[in-house]
Amino acid sequence: MAKFILGKKIGMSQMFNENGKFIPVTLVSAGPCEVLQVKTKEKDGYSALQVGFEKIGKEKKIKKTMKGKPFRFLKEVEDGDAKVGDVISVSVFKAGDKVNISGVSKGKGFQGSVKRWGFHGRNTTHGAKHEEREVGSIGATFPQRVIKGHKMPGRMGFERVTVKNLEIIKVEEGQNLLAVKGAIPGRIGALLEIKG
Repeated sequence: MAKFILGKKIGMSQMFNENGKFIPVTLVSAGPCEVLQVKTKEKDGYSALQVGFEKIGKEKKIKKTMKGKPFRFLKEVEDGDAKVGDVISVSVFKAGDKVNISGVSKGKGFQGSVKRWGFHGRNTTHGAKHEEREVGSIGATFPQRVIKGHKMPGRMGFERVTVKNLEIIKVEEGQNLLAVKGAIPGRIGALLEIKG
């Protein structure tokens, strides 16, 4: 079975190990996920598993594109030896496993260069007026234009982020819960991809 599962971020908490040491953890409601399709190199040109997460009830309207696959989220995982109809639960992981978790980071809107890129800003003395958080010089004499890729104010966050080598502290099979050491990208309720 593939060491892969989809989940939703619940929030951060804390736990204590047997020595009484404090561990910051993020709680994730993971699975159960159902294998909906097995893609092969012969038929589809690549091998993958299509996995569905969070079943939609009959009272909710399903889009035409999702007919026959009543799941809120569909994702593909590259490897795995599963059959259609197999259910992936949190039992594929155990405490101490290292995982990579991908999610969409929190959106922070339009931000200045100090917050977005960590610029230290201009000095507040020697005749500088209202320039503490400005970008400063953005060009040179020769090209007479702003060079592509220059760090400027703009939209910050809401990007796909992967955090690697996070440790699973606890697995609660009955409640489909994972306690992962450290912080995970995204807001509360964000979709996460957890790969072993």
